[in-house]
Amino acid sequence: MSDALRMKAAIQAVIKSMMDRVMNNVLVKDPFLADKHHAARPLYAALVPDEIFKASHFERRFVTPFGTVWEKLAEIAAIEGMGYGKLGQTIHGTIKAGRLQRIAKVLNDLEHPELGQKTRIRPDWENEIVYVLKGKGVEIPVQVVCDLYAVNKSTGEKYAFELKAPLPNSDITKVSKEKILKLYSMEPRPIDGAYYALPYNPYGERKDYAWTFPARWFNMIEDEVVLIGNEFWDKIGGAGTYQAFISAINEIGEVYRDRIYREVLKIEPPESEIVKLK
Repeated sequence: MSDALRMKAAIQAVIKSMMDRVMNNVLVKDPFLADKHHAARPLYAALVPDEIFKASHFERRFVTPFGTVWEKLAEIAAIEGMGYGKLGQTIHGTIKAGRLQRIAKVLNDLEHPELGQKTRIRPDWENEIVYVLKGKGVEIPVQVVCDLYAVNKSTGEKYAFELKAPLPNSDITKVSKEKILKLYSMEPRPIDGAYYALPYNPYGERKDYAWTFPARWFNMIEDEVVLIGNEFWDKIGGAGTYQAFISAINEIGEVYRDRIYREVLKIEPPESEIVKLK
């Protein structure tokens, strides 16, 4: 089996496993029961068709498990593409005290406006890391737990990724920024690159990404440590990984959509609906 086919099969196995668990939950373990719904919400039932609440019932049981699927897919892409990938890897190192102080100052400046100013400083990775690395002082032991750790077995290069949902909140992004700054500040540096990564871009192109919360901590358009969508997948899996990912999902998507229509909503799927991931 070729590398591309092996990756495709691995991606589909993860998605199928998750979708089969979801289908089992909504059809067997915790199905939508019309009589129970009517008794609990008689006004809703009188005004809104049951199919709407069936869809809502399904959505709640689908969205939650999918949050962890992105990480598993990324691990598979790293294993198949680079040769090694691991979730939740702890990286140990030492950082000069002055660098830790400067990291704290960078984060504080990004979070709070300077005295007398109405606006906060805008993030600028290139200047921030230059400023941090000028810090001196005693070496202090530090550990960082990264979402995904990957090693390119061919080159020996090591990478760490903070992998977050496409629309992350401010707090988790701040934590990721601190981790990445610390990884770059360790001596000797334990990684060849550390990145803040989003699995896909709901806005389309990188230049159009407009979710404001992570923009407090990163310049989401220009910072080199930010990877969005295809940039991330191709980084961990090699060129073409994102397209392989899309192809793998689209290939099995129609099967599950038809099952959801027939088995969950109890209606025939519309012939005109063909939704493809792009």
